[in-house]
Amino acid sequence: MNIQQFYNGDVFDAYRYFGAHPVKGGGVMFRTFAINAGGVSILGEFTGWKDVPMSDSARKGFYEIFIKDAKPGQMYKYAVSSADGRVEHCDPYGFGMELRPNFASIIRNPDEYRFSDERWMKRRTDNKDRPLNIFELHMGSFRRKGADENGWYRYDEIADELIEYVKKYHYTHVEFLPLTEHPFDGSWGYQVTGFFAPTSRYGSASQLKELIDRLHNAGIGAILDFVPAHFANDYYALRRFDGTELYEYPSSDVSESEWGSCNFIFSRREVASFMQSAANYWLTEFHFDGLRMDAVSRVIYWMGDERRGINTASVEFLRKMNQGLKNLHPTAMLIAEDSTSYPGCTRPVVEGGLGFDYKWDLGWMNDTLDFFMKTSDERKNVPDKLTFSMFYFYNERYLLPLSHDEVVHGKKTIIDKIFGSYADKFPQCRVLFMYMLIHPGKMLNFMGNEIAMFREWDEEREPDQFLLKYPLHDSFSRYISELWKVYLGYPALYELDYDAKGFRWITINDYGRNVYGIERYDRKGNAVLAIFNFSDSSQDYIYMPDRTGTMRLIMNSDWKRYAGSASEIEVRLAAAPGSGVPMTLAPFSGVLYELR
Repeated sequence: MNIQQFYNGDVFDAYRYFGAHPVKGGGVMFRTFAINAGGVSILGEFTGWKDVPMSDSARKGFYEIFIKDAKPGQMYKYAVSSADGRVEHCDPYGFGMELRPNFASIIRNPDEYRFSDERWMKRRTDNKDRPLNIFELHMGSFRRKGADENGWYRYDEIADELIEYVKKYHYTHVEFLPLTEHPFDGSWGYQVTGFFAPTSRYGSASQLKELIDRLHNAGIGAILDFVPAHFANDYYALRRFDGTELYEYPSSDVSESEWGSCNFIFSRREVASFMQSAANYWLTEFHFDGLRMDAVSRVIYWMGDERRGINTASVEFLRKMNQGLKNLHPTAMLIAEDSTSYPGCTRPVVEGGLGFDYKWDLGWMNDTLDFFMKTSDERKNVPDKLTFSMFYFYNERYLLPLSHDEVVHGKKTIIDKIFGSYADKFPQCRVLFMYMLIHPGKMLNFMGNEIAMFREWDEEREPDQFLLKYPLHDSFSRYISELWKVYLGYPALYELDYDAKGFRWITINDYGRNVYGIERYDRKGNAVLAIFNFSDSSQDYIYMPDRTGTMRLIMNSDWKRYAGSASEIEVRLAAAPGSGVPMTLAPFSGVLYELR
């Protein structure tokens, strides 16, 4: 590693220099960065847990030591001496870590696992004109081994069941909530202590690599939820690592977030080298197909507050990191979770943007759910809840999320948010997801949405799969599976997501009856038509084609197979300009037609 480039914030592979690296022929080289420390020692299983001083040599702050008796699998810590006294820390660049509440780092052999996903990696794209439908999950609660608090499956153990489940619902990718090491289960991984360490809750780095490899060989992509804005304030991790605020802001006004975590100071270029190396590490060493960047607004604005202004140093860091990652991994996806209106989030860096591939459309999420929380009569007065998203949609490349954030902490689950009785919620939830399907943008759903779960997500319990014993939930599960299969089969639903030529409102001014219509197009001019009745009463509707062709019914959300009332019959209709096609729409229903 070039030391000057590290200080300039130009390094994307600092983990290959720092950390614990087994050496061919035996032994391990340890290196860490602690520029303001009075001294650093290493202690571990190979020293009998006694301090052994590390050499600072001529590189001020770069401590290293070679220990011939150290080997993979052994634990170690750094003891840092400073004005704070002697404090034991885990390795900031450590590749493995003990299960909480312990915090020793673990030596790992990065070359232990050999991937077999060459075909996948060669054919991978960023999916801008291809299907992208993401199944978001929390590794520790997707499936549980009994009621024990640590009843987790290992990464490799869960592979077969996860692959089968994802294929059942025709998702294209899985997105894991953060898998970086963290001390508190209830943080879901968002307060990190080991940015290079897969959490030991679920096994080793090699076992995680095996999981991703098997997903790829099954034709399923893998995305990691990544936390670039802040880190856990536990004394043994990055906080005051060398006795000073090495990684965090020194000012109390901006040093801690509302979550009690420490904010990274990216005006320090060595910190930028650390974070962009961590991002590159997961894409390079684990073959993740993308990173969903958490809390991007906290990087753009001081404390995430637009009123406090733009943090120019952090914005510059984002641009530099994203550009560097895209240079290294052109087909990997960079996805921003950003609730602000900061312009150019998904514009290329060379054009003045931040360089993300996608941005979560939290405005669409909030407006859509708010619409479905209202009564049928109330919906007549708020058509903008459904139409407003298309006024701004082409400003960015948006992804439509119904994520974990929407099903926790008293918010209710997706189906439970919907107005009405238990039975009334199901047809409305079906039509909600059909609306999500036809709306431009890639899609993401959190586990449990697909079975219409009413209990809010709890990281200590797996989703209520027993619900599939009940007809309404079983039929809803079938509906979601078949709906997402439709998504994969029609290029009109994804090919021109970010081109205005791919979208047209058919009915937008019939909100007095809660009737809406949308057409989507592919590059060849083929179309998919969706007509919705969001009211609680049946509605007659006449579709006016703008071209001659054939209409074939793909799906009706009110079919009996989905617990509706309509018989499933083949429908093919002739369409011609000036000749209306009449149809009757059941309450709370939607229909999909293929137009050729």
